[in-house]
Amino acid sequence: MIGKLKGIIDSYGDDWVIIDVSGVGYHVFCSGKTLTTLPPAGEAGEVFVETLVSQDAITLVGFASANERDWFRLLKTVQGVGTKVALAILSTISASELANAIAVGDKAMVSRSPGVGPKVAQRIVSELKDKAPAFSAASSGLAGLAAAMDSPTPTTAADAVSALTNLGYGPTQAGAAVAAVLAKGNEDAKTEVLIRLALKELALG
Repeated sequence: MIGKLKGIIDSYGDDWVIIDVSGVGYHVFCSGKTLTTLPPAGEAGEVFVETLVSQDAITLVGFASANERDWFRLLKTVQGVGTKVALAILSTISASELANAIAVGDKAMVSRSPGVGPKVAQRIVSELKDKAPAFSAASSGLAGLAAAMDSPTPTTAADAVSALTNLGYGPTQAGAAVAAVLAKGNEDAKTEVLIRLALKELALG
């Protein structure tokens, strides 16, 4: 199995790159975000590779980082998510954005990806919620906030996130803002204070 390729970029397509390694051109499918990180043709580049073996072909899928490859593997464990859908998700949102979306259950963020309907998005955030922290791409503050939001006893942080989503912010965006406020030593702040400070974070972002 091929785990990584390092060579000269030969050419690009809409969703692939050919990498020349010692005279052998490897055709590698990639997410849109990975393709944007690679250098122009003629320059040296490298990708982490997932080798997919089927009855008819051996397919190479490349990623800018090992973490992105891990997310690809994790996404494919969800029913209804194949190679194309997993790449579409990673082309639309970054691995860290995906981790944050799963942490706060933001299926709307996930469903922004082509080919991902509400049911598949819901399965992704539900089935991967307990597995995602192992990849540590999500903000630790968001992970803690997600636990607070799941608590049967409402917390000021959860109330602040709820208020911000009612104002039209996405759950991931609202959660990240509140997590940033809490990280600055405002754990004991009242809900209205958290909301005000979170709105400042959102304005800065």
